[in-house]
Amino acid sequence: MSEDGLVGYATTFHRMFGEPDDATPRVDEVEVPLIQRDYAQGRQDARSTAIRTRFLDALHSALTTSSPVGLDFIYGDVREDVTDQRGRRRFEPLDGQQRLTTLFLLHWYVAFRRGALSEAQPWTRFTYATRPSARLFCERIVKHPPPPDLGGKPSVWITDQSWYLHLWRFDPSIRAMLVTLDGIAERFADEDADALWDRLTDETRPAVWFQLLPIDDMGSPENLYIKMNSRGKPLTEFEAFKAHLGQVVAQVAVDDDFGHKIDGAWTDVLWPYRGENDVIDDEFMRYFDFLIEVCEWREDLVGDQGELTPEQRVSALLSPANPRHQEHLRFICAAFDTWVGDVAVAEVMAGLFKTSLEGDGVRLVGAPSTDLFHACCERYGATRGTTRLFSLTDTLLLLAVLTHRIEKTQDAPERLRALRNVNEASQFEMRVQNMPKFVVEIAEFMRSGDLNALATFNQNQVADERAKRALRLEHPELVPVLARLEDHTVLRGTLAAFDFEASIETRATAFEAVFEPDLWPTLTGALLATGDYQRDYPNSDMHRFGSPTTESVWRLLLVDRGDRVALERVCTVLAALLDRVAASEGDARSVLDAICRQFVDERSAAGHFDWRYYLVRYAVMREGNSGIYYGADGRLGYELTMLRKTVQRSWYRDAYLYAMWCEAGRPDEVGDPWFYGYSTAPRWMELVRSGTGLRNMSDGVSVRQPATPAAAAMLEGMRHQAELVSTDKGLFLPIPQASAGGEPVDTVDRVQAGAQLVRTLVDAGL
Repeated sequence: MSEDGLVGYATTFHRMFGEPDDATPRVDEVEVPLIQRDYAQGRQDARSTAIRTRFLDALHSALTTSSPVGLDFIYGDVREDVTDQRGRRRFEPLDGQQRLTTLFLLHWYVAFRRGALSEAQPWTRFTYATRPSARLFCERIVKHPPPPDLGGKPSVWITDQSWYLHLWRFDPSIRAMLVTLDGIAERFADEDADALWDRLTDETRPAVWFQLLPIDDMGSPENLYIKMNSRGKPLTEFEAFKAHLGQVVAQVAVDDDFGHKIDGAWTDVLWPYRGENDVIDDEFMRYFDFLIEVCEWREDLVGDQGELTPEQRVSALLSPANPRHQEHLRFICAAFDTWVGDVAVAEVMAGLFKTSLEGDGVRLVGAPSTDLFHACCERYGATRGTTRLFSLTDTLLLLAVLTHRIEKTQDAPERLRALRNVNEASQFEMRVQNMPKFVVEIAEFMRSGDLNALATFNQNQVADERAKRALRLEHPELVPVLARLEDHTVLRGTLAAFDFEASIETRATAFEAVFEPDLWPTLTGALLATGDYQRDYPNSDMHRFGSPTTESVWRLLLVDRGDRVALERVCTVLAALLDRVAASEGDARSVLDAICRQFVDERSAAGHFDWRYYLVRYAVMREGNSGIYYGADGRLGYELTMLRKTVQRSWYRDAYLYAMWCEAGRPDEVGDPWFYGYSTAPRWMELVRSGTGLRNMSDGVSVRQPATPAAAAMLEGMRHQAELVSTDKGLFLPIPQASAGGEPVDTVDRVQAGAQLVRTLVDAGL
């Protein structure tokens, strides 16, 4: 049955040419009319290749398994040839040309493989009126079949025959048919031809069937215009899907009003989201895609579903053979019906979510709008590379909203907030393979509010949600405080960097004050002035600090899957800093600056110039966007690389050499010190004129001899002026050090000493 209740004739390509009966109209030949385009399914562009691949895979599955495939409606005009005394009836497809052509080629291939291809067979009367060359090609491949044992590509054999005209290579339909024949041969070459033919021609249980709908049965011209536009273009993807869906639903008869809902109430729901062309087909398809995929996940189906057509997917879910078909259909209907009525979807979403810190609701960080339904209809299924533009996180939130509305669950704002938090903290777990578990757990959580239901999500975050729930019960006055922190763009629900106690209120206020992007460059120094806050990693010489520019780095530092054990050091330092900020007067910037100055002054007065002193005093040593440093022997000290990106296979700074160059005034005579490669490789900052090199080492600055004898003599002559000493490794600027805690610590500022050395060498002409 079509979407307007019209009944088609269920038939097959082979049967439609047979003797007419009550079940099928009489067709003696098929001719693709002039108004149609060329055969396109065999084109070799990316889109056509994908369509052809999916179609041939579906045909192969239908012919080699017990799962038939339906090809939906094929519309056309049945005309009687008045010039033929036999009264032949010719079918001219208006929609279905591509499918019919591929089926003709499939029958041709299987028939010649059986050695049984003959012009006398009715199904061979398939031709094109669009081009004389395409008509002649179809006739000749029937008249001159290849040998049954042909190996390799049919196109190679055909184009090598004397009857193949050289000019045919310019006919796009013929080129496309040759491509499709090769694709058919690639899939069916190893199959038994007789068995394939039996499946193709089985009228009792046809493997490949379609609904033949002659124009005479389609009603008025106005009705036809709705289905086919004035240029004879085929139905849109959604119209074809809708027709097929109507058939499937009619079989299970759960909702007799299904077709009217799609064209009526459900269309009204989607209408506000129409595009500039006042068409909502794409929006319908994307929302259906979302609902179908949720149903597939409920059946633990992941992976290859994307290779199937929407029609195949919905048939597998809703056919009577599926024991859960009624459950799936009820869910799909309810997911539309819940938005029907006086309610405006956008207003419902705006009452649950927000995109900024202001107002009520759960913040969707980075989202352009609170309307997840609109985003789903706009982007579901679209990808950029391997990234879903409508993310799995958004998918689960939308499913949670639907569960709440369909099942009238309680405490939706609180549960959606907890779910947002757990979602954001579970990006490692957030994989398609886990979605079957996620969709079940989400539904159960929205019904019961039991956090134990979220067993597949990040359990650190689930534990913190329990702790926050207890804190809210004990201190209800902290509810807005916790909500503000959770909605912070850096934290996004994970508060593992905070202790859950009454002091969280003052710390939250201080956190909001100092974690403004324009304060991040100073904040990195103030945190170091407060303590060793960096994240170290087992079996790695990488150390992670905050970033002066990049929010995601702060998330890695302060959130990191909510692991409180791993975050213990950064939590301790952060708490101390926030307490100090909360107890201080003045704006956040002046407080952070004062913390840095006090630390530098105290270290300077004590002659204790350790690595923390240098990073706090010299802001240029904290410029790395990634916040990642590598230290010699896996330790933080006087040999540090400062990364812009996250890997050493990129350009980075030697933090000390860079500071020396900057303090020396960034002289043009010294090459801008960028380095590439592992941190264990020597790093030389080079003077452009002479090739003299400077390398920062744990106990001083090594000087590499210039390239020319004259420059080398000049350097030797000024050795005492530059305070260089001669060692077995060459000239060297030693930095005085003392022992502190069993470790050598500079007693003079090596950055200033190194900067002075740079100026001296440049002034001398080196």
